Amino acid sequence: MSNREWKAVIRRERLAARDAIPVDLRTEYSLAMAEYGGDRLAFVPGTIISGFFPIRSEADIRPLMSHLRTRGARLCLPIIQDRETILFRELVAGAELVDTGFGTRGPGPEAAVLDPEIMLVPLSAFDARGHRIGYGAGHYDRAISRLREKGHDPRLIGIAFDCQEVAEVPFEPHDVQLEAVLTESGYRQF
Repeated sequence: MSNREWKAVIRRERLAARDAIPVDLRTEYSLAMAEYGGDRLAFVPGTIISGFFPIRSEADIRPLMSHLRTRGARLCLPIIQDRETILFRELVAGAELVDTGFGTRGPGPEAAVLDPEIMLVPLSAFDARGHRIGYGAGHYDRAISRLREKGHDPRLIGIAFDCQEVAEVPFEPHDVQLEAVLTESGYRQF
């Protein structure tokens, strides 16, 4: 089996496990993530942090993002500009949200485009070495690559539920490694 095929199998299995978490339990887990990650994530006020609004059965990190804002973070959300490109637009309190692709909402075109210094990254699966499997489209891998080409080196924090951990993720040269992962049971650095 090729790495690509292996990743597809792992992705299907871990997303099915995530989908099986009851909605009320996902809410409880998401609130636990805000509690664990809200104060553990080290940054100085003014740091640009990208988050995301949940789609499907993802963790809802809006409470976490709200807490990070109270600590002085500048928040931004991913916007799918075209089928290949993610931009990060600033999320300011009270701003109108619009459809931004991939089934989510975010700031409109009038919002400033920012380069995140810390990225809260959704994923399908992760392992204990910080390797991750995304959703298969490569949006985050390309976005991280573009940031690095611009001279930035964002800290990458995976957001997942414990059931998304696997023994081993097939790692390829183009894959990016996480610095840490935040789940309902805590914040773990690699």
